[in-house]
Amino acid sequence: MSLDNKPIYTGGCQCGAVRFRIEGALGEPSVCHCRMCQKAFGNFYAPLVSVRKAKLAWTRGEPKRFQSSNHVRRGFCGECGTPLTYEAPDGIALAIAAFDDPTGIAPAVQFGLEGKLPFVDGVHELPGMRTMDDVNAAAFLADLVSHQHPDHDTDQWPPQEQT
Repeated sequence: MSLDNKPIYTGGCQCGAVRFRIEGALGEPSVCHCRMCQKAFGNFYAPLVSVRKAKLAWTRGEPKRFQSSNHVRRGFCGECGTPLTYEAPDGIALAIAAFDDPTGIAPAVQFGLEGKLPFVDGVHELPGMRTMDDVNAAAFLADLVSHQHPDHDTDQWPPQEQT
């Protein structure tokens, strides 16, 4: 929370080149199934939350933008490609998973149902396992080193190498 009791949210892209900070209440979180959102996110749907009247600041870098239609621009990291924004005449929405802590931003509504892929509703019924339970990938996972930006603000990224 900020000094004036407004919620504060932070987030950014996978590589850390673009970071944001939001002060104030977010709008309604949603998922959009339309084909344009599927392509923009390279996924089954786009999970988004509106910034509405909250104050959005880019604290490191700024997204590159693609004009995906005559009304909408999509923001993404020009370095790693992480989808970040949906920018329409009525405001900006941010990718929910780009937040440092997306756990409290649960979608409340779905849009673009005409584009919904027929298997999406059954994904939760698929067999599953935790990452480290995949014995076929154990050797690969044992020495895996993530270069992903951590889920918090940093003074500098990437970190300077120790000499």
